[in-house]
Amino acid sequence: MAPAAPRAPRLFLGLLVLSLCCEACKKVIFHVPSELEAGTLVGRVNLKECLQSAELISSSDPVFKILEDGSVYTTSVVSLSSEKKTFTILLKDIQEHVEKKIHVNLVADEEKTQKTRHARDTVLKRTKRRWGPIPSVMIENSLGPFPLQIQQVQSDTAQNYTIYYSASGPGIDQDPKGLFYIERETGNIFATRAVDREQYPSFQIICFASTPDGYSPEVPLVHTIRIEDDNDNAPYFTQDVFEFCVPENSKPGIIVGKMVADDRDEPYTLHTTLKYRIVSQTPPVTPVFGIHSDTGVITVLSPQLDRELVSKYTLLIEARDMAGQPFGLCTTGTAVITIEDTNDNAPSFKNMQYEAWVEENRVNVEILRISVVDLDEPGSPGSGAVFEIIRGNDDRSFEITTDRNTNDGILCVAKGLDYESSKQRTLVIAVNNEAPYMLAPHSRQLAQSTSTVIVHVKDVDEGPVFKPCFLRLEVKDCEQMGTLIGRYLAEDPETGNSEGICYRIAPGQCNWISIDEKTGEIRTTKVLDRDVGDMRRGQCNMTVLAIDRSGKTGTGTIQVIIKPGNKNYPRIAKTEYIMCRDRKPICLTAQDADESPFSMPFVYRVADRSLSASWKVTRHNDKSAYLSPKGEIPFGKYTIPVSVSDNGGKQGVTYITVNYCNCDTPSDCSEDHTISPHVFPRADPNVTLGVWAILAMILGSLLLLLILITICGCCGSGVMHRQVTDDCANHNLIISNTEAPGEEVMDHNVIPLQNTNDQGGYGIKTGDQQTFEMVKGKGHTLESIKGGGHQTLGSVKEGGGQPMMDTCRYSYSEWHNFTHPRLGEKVHLCRQDEEQKHSEDYLLSYNYEGKGSLAGSVGCCSDQHEEEALDFLDQLEPKFRTLAETCVKR
Repeated sequence: MAPAAPRAPRLFLGLLVLSLCCEACKKVIFHVPSELEAGTLVGRVNLKECLQSAELISSSDPVFKILEDGSVYTTSVVSLSSEKKTFTILLKDIQEHVEKKIHVNLVADEEKTQKTRHARDTVLKRTKRRWGPIPSVMIENSLGPFPLQIQQVQSDTAQNYTIYYSASGPGIDQDPKGLFYIERETGNIFATRAVDREQYPSFQIICFASTPDGYSPEVPLVHTIRIEDDNDNAPYFTQDVFEFCVPENSKPGIIVGKMVADDRDEPYTLHTTLKYRIVSQTPPVTPVFGIHSDTGVITVLSPQLDRELVSKYTLLIEARDMAGQPFGLCTTGTAVITIEDTNDNAPSFKNMQYEAWVEENRVNVEILRISVVDLDEPGSPGSGAVFEIIRGNDDRSFEITTDRNTNDGILCVAKGLDYESSKQRTLVIAVNNEAPYMLAPHSRQLAQSTSTVIVHVKDVDEGPVFKPCFLRLEVKDCEQMGTLIGRYLAEDPETGNSEGICYRIAPGQCNWISIDEKTGEIRTTKVLDRDVGDMRRGQCNMTVLAIDRSGKTGTGTIQVIIKPGNKNYPRIAKTEYIMCRDRKPICLTAQDADESPFSMPFVYRVADRSLSASWKVTRHNDKSAYLSPKGEIPFGKYTIPVSVSDNGGKQGVTYITVNYCNCDTPSDCSEDHTISPHVFPRADPNVTLGVWAILAMILGSLLLLLILITICGCCGSGVMHRQVTDDCANHNLIISNTEAPGEEVMDHNVIPLQNTNDQGGYGIKTGDQQTFEMVKGKGHTLESIKGGGHQTLGSVKEGGGQPMMDTCRYSYSEWHNFTHPRLGEKVHLCRQDEEQKHSEDYLLSYNYEGKGSLAGSVGCCSDQHEEEALDFLDQLEPKFRTLAETCVKR
C-alpha cells in the first residue's frame, strides 16, 4: 500500500541561543527482519514518557523518520544482516530549554524475516485493498445515539495476519480527548458525543494496523473526519450602530453607506448567505432610503432631502441567512444617517432700510449694526454672512464687517466725513454667504438681498485743516541759513480762510527748518550740508500744528528733501605706484563723495603739458583710467599731476608718483636696482639684475669651480708621468652630436667641461674669446690667450701680471674674483638685445654621447709629454679612433 504522509513536526526558525539540558532517558530495542523496505513501520516509542512537550522531534539517522506519536518508519531500504543498528531520537522543548535523547537498537530476527517475505508474496497477489476509505462525515450537534459509528477502516493484510487496529491524534489522545475511539478488532470508528463545527471543523487521525507481536504490515493511514455544518448561528452586525452622512438635496442613487453583517456558520453555504432589508425608518415619513438586499449598501431614493425639514434619519436594518427565507435566522442593526447642510437658503435682511448718525471728522467709529436671516445650519459656511457696500462708497469712507458671534453686519466710518461737503450719505448694502449658493431642486433662483442705509452727518466746530495735508519741498545742498523754501497754510473749515491761525512745528522735529508763526513761511536755520548731522539722511519729515483762536488744532506734514549738490571734486586715493620694465599700465581709480548726477563718469587727463608728451591717460571705465608712458623713458621717479573731472564739471588735481624701476615685479624694486655705468663697463647702465640673472651667476661660479677641481685632479703638481684616467678624459672632452672630425682641438677657445656619469653636460661659449686654458709647461697656469687685458689667474692671485709656478691649487675666492666680473657681464647681457645675440653666450646643453674612453683624457689637460708613448691609442674601439687621430698633435 502507498505510505500516507505523516504530519510534519513544526520547525523552529531562528537560533537557539540558550544551551539545552541534554540527557538520555531510556533505551528501546526493536526486533525486526534483516531487510526492511522503505516506508516500513519499525515500531512505536512512547515519547511522552521521556519528554511531555516535545516541540522538535528528529532522528540522528536520516534512514529513519519519527512521527509525532512516536512511530518509527524507514525512509529507504535497510539491510541489517544479523547485525545491530543503532540510532538516536532527539527530543527538544524550545520554551523550557530541555533536550532529551532516546537510544533505539534494531536487532535482526530471522523468524520475522521469513514471515515478512511470505507476507510480501501474498500482498503481490491481491487485487483489492480497503485500507484507504474516503473522509468521514459527522453532523454538527448530532443527537446520537452515542456512541455513534461514523466509519470503519480495514487492512487487506488481515487475510493473512491477525490485525489489531489503533488510532491517535486530535479527538482521541489529543484535545478534545475521548471524542473518538476505534475498535481494536473491527476497525470501527465511533464518536462519543456531539461536536461544534465552529470550534472543530475537522479532525485528522492516524490509524495503525499491526500484528499481535507489534509488527505493522501497513503504513499508518491518515484519516479525515469532517464535521458537517448545522445552521445553529444567527447573523450578527459588525457594529452596534452604523453612522453615515449625506448632503441634503442629493440625487437618487447616491451611496450613503454599507451595512456589514457576518455569520459564524460554514462559509459559502446557505447558512451564511445573507439578505438585508429596511424594517423601519424614523421619522416615519415617505421612505427616502433604500438598501441592496445582497450587499447591504444604502442609497438615496428620494430627491427631497431637506436638512431644514429633517436633519437626521434612523433606519432599522434586518440581516437574515438562508438567502432571506422565512425559516432562516435573522438579526437587526441600526443605521443613523445625518443630513449635511448645503447653502440652499440665501440670507436676507430683516429690514430693508436703516438710518444712522455720525459726527463729522470721526474716524473708526461704529455707527450701525445690521441683522440678517438665514435658514442654513448656524455657524456653517452656508449661513455665515458676508456684507458688501455696493453703492454710495466711492471714496471708501465706510467699511462693513461681520460679527462672527451674532452674524450681524457692523458699519463703521473709515474716513472723517465733512459736514460742509455733504450733510447726508446714502449707502446700499448687499449680503451673501461664505459658501456659494446652491439652488435646491424644483426651486427658483432668488435675487440678492439688499438694504439701504442713510447716514446723517452732524456739524461740529472743527479745527484748522492744512491743504494739502502733506507738503513736499525740495531744497539744494549748501543753501545758506535763512533761505525761504516754501509756505504751508491751513484754513478754518467754517470760514474757509486762514485768519487768526498760528503755526508751530511739533517738538522733536529736525532743527534745521523753521516755520513762521503767523505767515507759515518755511526757512532754513542752518547751512544745508548733507554731510553734517541728521542732514545726512537727505530729508526731514515734520508735523506742523495749526491752532485757531478757539484753541482747535489741525495737523499737517511737511517733507523737506535736500537735493545733492556738486561740492566735492574727485580724488585719486592711491598716489604712489611702481612700474617695472614691462611698463604695465597703472590703473587709477578716483572717488567722489557726491551722489549722482555729480559723480561718475570721471574724465582723466595729464594736467602738465610738458609731461603729457611722455605720459598718457587711457579711459578704462566710468570710474578708472590707465596711466602709461608714451615712449622710451629712463628709469627713475616721476611726479605726474592728473586732473579728474566729475559729471558735474567739478575738477581736482592729484599728483601721482611713479617709480619706473628695472624689475620684474614691483616687489623686486629697491634703491639698488638701477645699474650704474661703472659697475659693468660693457653693459648698459640702466640694466639691472633679475632673478634669472642672479641664478645664472651662481651656476656659472659653481661651474668654474668644478672646472678648476677637474683640472687640478688631472694635472697634479709639477711634471708627473702617470696613465690618463677616464675622469680626466671626461672632463676635457666636449660631448657633441658632431659625426665628422672637427677642427683642431688644441685651439685655446676650448673650455673644460664637467660631465657627471656621462649623462651629458654643459659648456660655456664666450663671444669675445676671453677664455682660460690649462697650458702644458712649467707653470701650469691659466692664461688669457685672446683677452684684452692679458690677465692670468696667477697674476690675479699674486697681484701682478707675470705667470708663476703653481700646482693648479687656487682658492675659491681667487677664482671668484677672477671669473665673477666677466661671467656676470655675459649673463646680464643675455636677452637684452632684441635680436637675442647675447643669448649665444648662455649655457648650452649637450646630449649624451656614451661611456668614457678607456684611453683616458686626450684633451689639453693631459700631463703626458709629447715624447711619451701613445700606444694605448692603438687599442681604442673603432668609434674612438677618429677622435684620437684628430686629437693627436702632428
